[in-house]
Amino acid sequence: MSIHPRLHAITERIRLRSAPLRARYLAAIAAVPRDPARRHLSCGNLAHGFAASDAEAKARLRSTAVPNLGIVTAYNDMLSAHQPFEGYPALIRATALAAGATAQVAGGVPAMCDGITQGQAGMELSLFSRDVIAQATAIALSHAMFDSSVYLGVCDKIVPGMLIGALSFGHLPAIFVPAGPMPSGISNQAKAKVRERYAAGQATRDELLQAEAESYHAPGTCTFYGTANSNQLLLEAMGLMLPGAAFVNPGTPLREALTRAATLRAIEISTLGHDYRPLGELVDERAIVNALVVLLATGGSTNHSIHWVAVARAAGISIDWTDIHELSAITPLLVRMYPNGDGDVNRFEDAGGIGLVLRELLDAGLLHADARTVFGASLREHARKLRVDAGGRLHWVDAPASSSDRDVLRGVQDAFEPHGGLRLVQGNLGRALVKIAALKPEQRRIRAPAVVLHDQHTLARRHAAGELPSDFVAVLRFQGPHANGMPELHSLTPLLGHLQNRGRHVALVTDGRLSGASGKTLSAIHLTPEAARGGLLAKVQDGDLITLDAETGVLALEVDAATLAARMPAPMPRSGCDVGRRLFGHTRAQVLDAEHGALSISLDPEDCSEAADALRAPPASAAGAHA
Repeated sequence: MSIHPRLHAITERIRLRSAPLRARYLAAIAAVPRDPARRHLSCGNLAHGFAASDAEAKARLRSTAVPNLGIVTAYNDMLSAHQPFEGYPALIRATALAAGATAQVAGGVPAMCDGITQGQAGMELSLFSRDVIAQATAIALSHAMFDSSVYLGVCDKIVPGMLIGALSFGHLPAIFVPAGPMPSGISNQAKAKVRERYAAGQATRDELLQAEAESYHAPGTCTFYGTANSNQLLLEAMGLMLPGAAFVNPGTPLREALTRAATLRAIEISTLGHDYRPLGELVDERAIVNALVVLLATGGSTNHSIHWVAVARAAGISIDWTDIHELSAITPLLVRMYPNGDGDVNRFEDAGGIGLVLRELLDAGLLHADARTVFGASLREHARKLRVDAGGRLHWVDAPASSSDRDVLRGVQDAFEPHGGLRLVQGNLGRALVKIAALKPEQRRIRAPAVVLHDQHTLARRHAAGELPSDFVAVLRFQGPHANGMPELHSLTPLLGHLQNRGRHVALVTDGRLSGASGKTLSAIHLTPEAARGGLLAKVQDGDLITLDAETGVLALEVDAATLAARMPAPMPRSGCDVGRRLFGHTRAQVLDAEHGALSISLDPEDCSEAADALRAPPASAAGAHA
C-alpha cells in the first residue's frame, strides 16, 4: 500500500528541518575509514588491546583481517531485566569464534532502576543517567578495536543512552540484544488495587510487599508496558534488533538462539562483513518516524517523548512534540497493555506481538516500509514471528492473520481508538503532553481548582488531613530537569487513582515526569517551560482554576493577566539528602528543556576532516605509542 499522505508530509517536514544537521552528521561518520580501526593502531596500542585474549583470539586480532565485535553491556545482578545478561558475553564470544571472528566486552554502562528509586532521592539521578550511559558507551567504543557493536540493555534510560552513544560512532554497525520479559506473575490489576488500598491506608506494608514480590518475581523485564518494554518495541520498529526478539522469555532455547543469531548478524554487517550497514545510516528520519508511530499505536511510555527527541538529535534529526502530536492524530491505537489495559507483554506476544503490529501498520501505509534495518531488505521482513527448531535454528514465519486476543491486540480496521496514545496540550502555562491511552473519554477533561505541591508526598499528607477539595488539579512544580533532574512522580498515581475510583474528578499538571507504567489519571506532564526556568507554573496558587482538556488540546490557568503580573513566583524549595545529587550540579545548570530531549551533552556533529586524516596516517612506531 502507498504511504499515508500525512505520514509522508510530517516525515518530509522533519527531513527538511533537519537537512543541515543531518548532512553534517553523515559527513562526520563518512569521514571515518571503513577498514578495521585496529589497522591504524600502533603495535603498542594493539598489543594492549588483545593482551588478555586467548591464543586463538590473539592471532585473529593480530591479523586485523577478521571482524571483532565490541560488546557494551548493562549487566548487573540486582536488576531483574539485566541479570540474564551475565552469560551473554561468553555465548557471544563462543559464537563469534566458531564463525571465524572475535568478540570482546568493550565496556559496561550504569544501569539504575526507576522501580527501585521511585519516590526516593536517588530518582533525581535517573534521567541524567541516560546521558552518562551515552558517554560511557562512547568511552567503551573509543578503543578503536571494533568492527561492529553489540548492545546488551533493556530498561528505561539504558537503551536510549546506549543508542545515543552508539550513534556517536555511527560508522560502526550495531545490533541490540534484549534479555526478554520475566514470566507473568500476579496480575497488574491485582497489584494496582493493593497499591491503591495502601495509599488510602486500607492495606498493610506486608500486604503491599507481598503483592509487589508476586509481580516482580524472576529474572527478566517487568511485564507491564512501561518504558523498558516500550524501548524494545521502538528498537523493533527501527529494525535495530532481530525481528521478534523483544518479548522472548529469558533462559529459553529461543532466547539463546536469538543471541547466537544476533552475533552472526553483527559479523555479517560489520566493516569486514559482506553486508556493511553502519548504524548512522540506518537511523534516519524514516526510522525515527517509524519508532514514534509504533510508540503511539501501542500506547507506549511518555518518557520517549523526551528520549527519542534526544536519540533523533544524536543522528542529526530534529523532532518536536508537534510532530508527535500530528503523528498521533493519524495513528490508530492497536494495543492495550497494562496500564492501558488488562494484558501484559507476555499476553501481547501470545496474541500476535510486534510482528502483527508492524504488518498492520505497514499495510495501512503508516510506516516507512523502505526504511533500512539490520536484517533483510526492508522493515517488511521484521513483520514476522519467530520459531526455533529442535536443532536450535531460527525460522521466521508470517505474522498471524489476526490477533488471537482482541482485548490486548487488534488490527487497524477494528482498532481500540482511531488516534494514538499521546496528545499535546498548550496554553498560557506552556506546552505539555497527556497520555490518553488509558483514559476513558469522560476522564479527558477537567476544570477544577489547583492544589499546589512542591513534593509528591505532600498530596498524601493533605489527603489524610482532609484538606483536599472534592475535585482538584494537583499542581506539582519544580520537578523539571533544571530544578532537580526531572524525577518520575509515580508515588502520586496510586492516591490519585484511588480518588478517581471513588468518583472524584482529579488531574495532575507538572513539569516532572510520570512512570511509563502510569496513565490512568488525566495528567499534563513534562510541562515546558518548567517552574525553575521562569515558567508560569511558579505563580500558580491554591484555588486557581485550571482547565485541562486533552481532546481540544487546552491547558489554561484561568487567572487574569494583571493578577499574574503582580504575583511573585514561588521560590524553588531546597533539596533534601545529597546521595550523589551534587555531582550533577553542572548537569542541572546546562540541561535543555524536556521538549528538546532534556539533553545535558552536546550532540551537534563537528567537522571531522582533520581527525579522519589522522586516522588514515600510518600508525606511530611501537616505541612511541605506549599508553
